[in-house]
Amino acid sequence: MAAALDDSAAIRAAKAGAGSDANAPSLLPVPVFEHALPTGSFTLSADTRIITSGSADLSAAVSYLRGIVGQSTGFTLPTADIFHAARHENFIVLDVDSSRLGALGQEGYTLISGKLGVVIRGATAHGVYMGIQTLLQLLPNAVYSTSQQAGVWSAPGVVIADWPRFAYRGAMLDVSRRFFTVDQVKHYIDEITLLKINTLHLHLADDQGWRIAISALPSLTAIGASTQSGSTLSSFPTVPARPWYYTADDYRGIVRYAADRSITVVPEIDGPSHVSAAQASLANLNCSNTALQPYSGFDGPGLSLLCLTDPAHLANMRSYLSTVLSSLAGMTAGPYVHVGGDETPTGITPAEYGDYVSAATGTVTAAGKTPIGWHQIGSAKIPAGTLLEYWGDDTDRASIGTATQSADVQDAVSGIAQGAKFIFSPADHAYLDMKYSQLTPWGLLWEGYVSIQKSYSWDPTTELSSTDGSINLLPAQQIAGLEAPLWSDRTYVGSTALPDNNTVWATQKTYADYMAFPRMASMAEIGWSRLSSHDWTGFQQRLVTQGQRWDAFGVGYYKSPEIPWK
Repeated sequence: MAAALDDSAAIRAAKAGAGSDANAPSLLPVPVFEHALPTGSFTLSADTRIITSGSADLSAAVSYLRGIVGQSTGFTLPTADIFHAARHENFIVLDVDSSRLGALGQEGYTLISGKLGVVIRGATAHGVYMGIQTLLQLLPNAVYSTSQQAGVWSAPGVVIADWPRFAYRGAMLDVSRRFFTVDQVKHYIDEITLLKINTLHLHLADDQGWRIAISALPSLTAIGASTQSGSTLSSFPTVPARPWYYTADDYRGIVRYAADRSITVVPEIDGPSHVSAAQASLANLNCSNTALQPYSGFDGPGLSLLCLTDPAHLANMRSYLSTVLSSLAGMTAGPYVHVGGDETPTGITPAEYGDYVSAATGTVTAAGKTPIGWHQIGSAKIPAGTLLEYWGDDTDRASIGTATQSADVQDAVSGIAQGAKFIFSPADHAYLDMKYSQLTPWGLLWEGYVSIQKSYSWDPTTELSSTDGSINLLPAQQIAGLEAPLWSDRTYVGSTALPDNNTVWATQKTYADYMAFPRMASMAEIGWSRLSSHDWTGFQQRLVTQGQRWDAFGVGYYKSPEIPWK
C-alpha cells in the first residue's frame, strides 16, 4: 500500500520551489511543500493500525505516537504487518527508505493522508518522527490533551514534502542558576519537540551551582550543588526531596528520553569564568589554594576565574577538565560537548585564555566529540570543526565593516578563519530570559524587550553581515543553525531588582513555559522553514492555531496582545 501512494511529484515540486497552497492546513513550522488533496480525510479510530517498514528501528517513534494519541483518544494503535495494509482501510504507515537520503536528508519526510490512511516516509527514523509531529498537527488540536477527549479525529487529505533549512535547531535550558528536576527537564523536552526542535543544550555548571555528578570528583556535587540563585539547600523554605544535581543515571535517562524524541542533548561545563561552584568544591582551582564559599547571588560577568597564572595551577586546570569533560562525554550519546568560554574578566591574558580553550577542546576531541563554545573561544586556537555559539546583537552587526568592529565580531572573524561553524543565538532576538514587555513579571532587560515579533524578525544568514548587506563575513556553508537560550537566574517577580524575603518566585515550569513560548515557535520556524515562507502576518495566524495546541497540552505560554488568540 505504501508503494502505491506516490510522493515523487511532491518532492519534485518542493525542490522546484513550490510552497503551500491556500487550502492547505495551518502547520508550524511551515513545511517546504504542502498541497491539499481531494481524496477525503483520514479518520483515526479504535480500528487504526500502525504499519512499519524499512530497516530502521521505529520503536521509539511508534511508542511516542501511541503515547500522545492514547492519552487524548483512548486508541491503542496496535501494529500490523505491511501486508495488512492491502486489505485494511485505516492505517498509518511509517516507512524508512535510506535510498531517499539524497532527496530528503536526515530529517526530511513526506506525508500523504487520505480516506484509506496516512503514509509517512523518511530516509531515517528521525525523518519519520518529524512526519509524526506533522501528522499530530493535522489532527484536531485536542489530540494534544493529556486526558481522554470525545470527538472525531480526522486529518484532511494532504500531501507534504518537507525538510529543515538548518540541521541544528536548539533550545538551551539553564539548570545551574535555577535547578530543574529530571521530570521538569523531560517536560521541557516534550514541549520543544512539538516544534521540531532537535537539540537540548543543558547549562550544567555556573557560579550558582554544579548539576552533574562526576564520580572521581564527588565534592563538585557535595558542595557545588548546594546553591542556586537566591537560595541554598539549607535555607530553602521546603527541603527538596533530593539534592540539586543529576546523578549519572539521571543524566543518562534524560539523554535517552530526548533521543526517543529525536533530540540530541548537549552538555555544557562553562569556564574559565562562571566557575564559582567549581572553585568552592576544589580548592586547587584557586590561586590561593583555598576553596571559595558556595555562591547563591546574582552578580554578573567576571565574578570568577580559574587560576591560570602558573604551571602548577595550569596542571590543576587540565586535570580538572580532563576528568570532568571526559566523564561527561562518556555519559553523552550525542556528538557534542559545550565548553563555555564566555564573559571572562578583563585581567585574563590571551595566553591564559588560550591555555584553557586548548585544554577544554582538546579533551573533548580526544573523547571523540565535537566541541561547541560561546563565540569568544574563536579568539583562541580551536580544532577544526568546532561550533561557535554566537550571541552578539544588532549593535555588533552595525559595527561590521567599520574601523571599530566590536570584540564579538572580531572573535567571530577569527573563528570563521579557522573554519568554525556557527550556531546563532542573538541575545536581542533569541534570549528567552529577556522580558516581552514592561508587563512581563520575570526576566531581564539588558538587551531590551524581545517581543514575539522581534523574536521572529531576524535570520541566521545576516547576523554576521553589515546592516546594508554589502559585507557578509560568514559563508553559508559555515552556518550550522540556531539556538534559543533560557537563562534562569531571574525567575521572580520584580526581577530587575534583587529579591528579598517577600519576593514571589515562579515555579520552574511556570517560568519556562511563559518565557519560552510563544518565542520558541519563532526560533523553530526560522530554523526549519524556507526563508521565502517567513511572514509575520502569516506567523501570527499560525500561532493562533498553535496556541490551541498548547492549551490542550497544558503549556502556560504568554498570551501576548500581538496575537489574536482564540
